[in-house]
Amino acid sequence: MIDHSTIERILDAAQIVDVVQEYVPLKRRGVNLLGLCPFHNEKTPSFTVSPTKGIFKCFGCGKGGNSVNFIMEHEHLSYPEALKHLAKKYHIEIEEKELTQEDLEKQNERESLLVLTAYAGRQFTENLLHSDEGISVGMTYFKERGFRQDTLKKFDLGYSLEKRDAFSKKATEDGYRQEFLIKTGLSIQHEDRIFDRFSGRVMFPIHSLSGQILGFGGRILKTDAKTAKYLNSPESDIYHKSKIVYGIYQARKAITQNDKCYLVEGYTDVLSVHEAGIENVVASSGTSLTQEQVRLIKRFTQNITILYDGDAAGIKASIRGIDIILEEGMNVKIVLLPPGEDPDSYSKKVSYEEFLKYLKQNETDFIRFKTQLLLSEAQSDPVRRADLIRDIVKSIAVIPETITRTVYIKECSNLMEVSEPVLYNEVNKLRQQKSFQDRNRYPGLEDLPVQKITVPVKQVAHETGSFYSEKEIIRLLLKYGSEVFERIINPEDGKEKVTTIADYIVDEIVSDELTFENQTFAKIFSDYRFHVEQGLFPGDKHFVRHQDPDISSVSADLLSDSHQLSDIWKTKQTYIETETMLLKAIVPDTVLKFKSDKLKNEMKKLLRQIEEASKVNDNERIVTLQKKYSLISKAINRISKNLGDRIIL
Repeated sequence: MIDHSTIERILDAAQIVDVVQEYVPLKRRGVNLLGLCPFHNEKTPSFTVSPTKGIFKCFGCGKGGNSVNFIMEHEHLSYPEALKHLAKKYHIEIEEKELTQEDLEKQNERESLLVLTAYAGRQFTENLLHSDEGISVGMTYFKERGFRQDTLKKFDLGYSLEKRDAFSKKATEDGYRQEFLIKTGLSIQHEDRIFDRFSGRVMFPIHSLSGQILGFGGRILKTDAKTAKYLNSPESDIYHKSKIVYGIYQARKAITQNDKCYLVEGYTDVLSVHEAGIENVVASSGTSLTQEQVRLIKRFTQNITILYDGDAAGIKASIRGIDIILEEGMNVKIVLLPPGEDPDSYSKKVSYEEFLKYLKQNETDFIRFKTQLLLSEAQSDPVRRADLIRDIVKSIAVIPETITRTVYIKECSNLMEVSEPVLYNEVNKLRQQKSFQDRNRYPGLEDLPVQKITVPVKQVAHETGSFYSEKEIIRLLLKYGSEVFERIINPEDGKEKVTTIADYIVDEIVSDELTFENQTFAKIFSDYRFHVEQGLFPGDKHFVRHQDPDISSVSADLLSDSHQLSDIWKTKQTYIETETMLLKAIVPDTVLKFKSDKLKNEMKKLLRQIEEASKVNDNERIVTLQKKYSLISKAINRISKNLGDRIIL
C-alpha cells in the first residue's frame, strides 16, 4: 500500500492541467480550460479542466475526477498503477507498505492536531473580539494599522492573552491533550508545566488550501529587544512552512480569475493589499521561497509578480526565488516599489486604481531587473560585468521551455551587448551539467513497474427514487458547506452563534437518523460529518483528492459547473440571482425533499410488508403496519405543504 504522505506528494506534483495536456489540447475559457474529450467522439468541445478545483469533467460522456482518475481512465490502469505512473513522471519515490497499527494511530493523531488548531483559532478570535484585553490591546493594534473588521474576519485574525498559560490551561480544561498542545507548537513544556508559545501576540492563522488551520504566526506588541517580533509555529505533522504560502486559501479564486499571483513578504502586506482591492496576493511569510510553494501557486496560474520594497540588501537575499519560479516553467515579473515603501504602506497611500496602475506600469522581467540591480555594482569593471552576465545566464538556463529561453537569450544579448552564440553556448553547458535531457520526459507504459490491466466495465446500479435528493445534499455540502446559513445574537451575553450550511444539513439528517442508499454518497457524508463534529471543514479538495477513486470521481462530478455566466450579462450590470444568493431557501427545501424521498421509500417497504402479512392473515401485524403507513403519509403531506407543492429535482 502506498502511504498517505506519498499520495499527497504525488497529487501535489501532478497538476491537472499538466497531466491532461499531455493527451488533450486545451484552450482557456474563463477560469477553466476546454478541449475535445479523449473518452468519446465529439466535434464540439465539452471536456472541461478546472485548475482551481484540480478536476476534469466531460459534460458529454459524464467522466470526471482528478489527475489520478484521468490516468486511470485514459491508460486503463488501476488506482495504485496510476499513482505509480504519475510518481515516475514527477520523480517521486514510492515505498509500498502495509498500514500498521502505528500508521493508523499517526493518521488519527494528524486529525487530532487539526481539531486542536481549529479550536485554537476560535479561541484567539474570541479573545480579540470579546475579551477586555483583546479589545484594548489586539483590536487597538489592528485599528491603528487601519485594518477593517471584514478583513479581520476573512483571515480569522485573533489575539493570544498575555498570561503565560492562559490558552494552555483553557485547552486542557476543555479536554485537549497536553501532548498535542506541544506537538502543534501552541504550548511549550518547561519541566512539569506547559506555557503558551504565543502569549501577548496578535495571531495570524495559516490556512491550508481547503481552509484548515495548519499553524500560526504571532506578532509581539511590546518593544523587547530579547523577543522576536514575529514568531511562527514550529514544524509539525500538519504544518510545513516550506509547503504553504500565507493567504493562499483566501486568494486562490482571485488568482485564477486574474491569472496572476502577486507575491509579498509578510502577513500585513497580504492584508493591506487585499484591502486595497487586489485579492490575488500571497506571502512567503519571511521564509526563502521554495519549490513546493511555487508549485502550490502554479496550480492556479502560470504568472507570478514579486513586489519588492526599496531595501536592496533584502532583495539580493531573496533573489534566488526568481530562479525557482523560472525552473517551474512559470512567468515571473518584478515590481520595485518607491523608495521607503513596502506593499503595506504604499497600498494605504494610494487608491486602488493608482496602485494597480503602478503595478502594471512598473512590472519588469527578471533580466532587466537583475541588470538594473547589479549593474551599478559592476560599473566599468569587466570581471564584475562578466559575473553579472553569468548570473543572468544561470537564470535563463533553468527555464524548461526552449522558445522562452531563446527569447530571453536575445534580450540578454541586446542588454549586455554579448553575442547570442556565446550566450547559447554558456546556456547549453549549464544545461548539460544539470542533466536536463530526460528531466521532462513523460514515462510510457513500458516504464511502469506494473502490468497493464483491463478494467472491467461497472454495471450501472438502479437509481432509487431518493438518488437525486441524496446527490443534491452531497453537492450542497461539497460546494457550500462552509458558507454561513444563519447568524443569531444571544441577547443575554451578546455573543454571536454562527450556523454553517454543513452544520444545518448534518444536524437535520443525523437527528432524524436518516441514511444514504448510494454507498459513495454515504461514505462522503460520513467523512464530512466526522469533520464537522470536530469543528473542521474538510474542503472540496479533501474529497477530490480522496484515495477512494469513486469518491474523488463523484466529488469532481458534483463540483463541476456546467454553465458559466456570460460576460455580456456581467458588463450590462444585469441583476441575476445566483445559487449562492438563494442558499437560505435552497438548502431547507433540499433537506425536506431528501426527507420526503426517504419517507416514500419507507412507505413502499410498508406496502410490501402489509401484502406479505395479508397472505398469512396476520391481522395484528397488518394493523400495526397500517398505523405506521398513516403516520408517514401525514408527515409527507406536512413536508409537501412546507415546500408549497413545489417539485424539486
